Amino acid sequence: MSRLYIVIPAYNERDNIENVVNDWYPVAVKYGTDSRLVVVNDGSKDDTYEILQKLAADRPQMIALTKPNGGHGATILYGYDYAIKEGADFIFQTDSDGQTLPSEFDDFWKLKDEYDMVIGHRKGRQDGFSRILVTKTLKLVCRLCFHVTVTDANTPFRLMKAESLKKEIGFIPKDYNLSNVIISVLFIKKGYKVKFLPITFRPRQGGVNSINMKKIIKIGQKALKDFAGINKIIKESMKK
Repeated sequence: MSRLYIVIPAYNERDNIENVVNDWYPVAVKYGTDSRLVVVNDGSKDDTYEILQKLAADRPQMIALTKPNGGHGATILYGYDYAIKEGADFIFQTDSDGQTLPSEFDDFWKLKDEYDMVIGHRKGRQDGFSRILVTKTLKLVCRLCFHVTVTDANTPFRLMKAESLKKEIGFIPKDYNLSNVIISVLFIKKGYKVKFLPITFRPRQGGVNSINMKKIIKIGQKALKDFAGINKIIKESMKK
């Protein structure tokens, strides 16, 4: 049976994390005893990690990891690297804010052998205009910088073949904040089979959003600068 690793980054999610674990742990169990739910604590200032340790104590297929704070992108890369090293066949990533629905995972799993990556397309999303604006801007920037069309580049609801991800993950800087964007670009630009499926995207289910407009603008400015260098690396890798 295929080994599924569900990777969830968490930062200051004490109000949310137990519900998220309760939502997603049954998915890992459903797909075999070798599958895992991996929650990575990104140096939270609250007791998120302590809660994760307690939850993992009686959930044998749950792994609670912790690392110094490095941001969302660095944290998912940490989780992806862990899953690859542990022998995952498929890696699924979602976030710890409860905005996605486990009930929609099965439709992705059915396509696992047909595609290298299946990504959620957030239609009718309910998380605010600023986030919608960021998604639309990212789509435009990806087209201008990388000359690819990515329907929803940064969706935290994606199923990937670990073998395909392993080939490309080394091109992404370890501390890069928009890691999922670059993974989406890499897979599409290099001709991997990618499928977008519509998903539900609810408002945050608890806690406080750590991203505000000021941070979004700062991330965007850094992204524009970094994209040029990463695009050069991608082009050179495609010549080999």
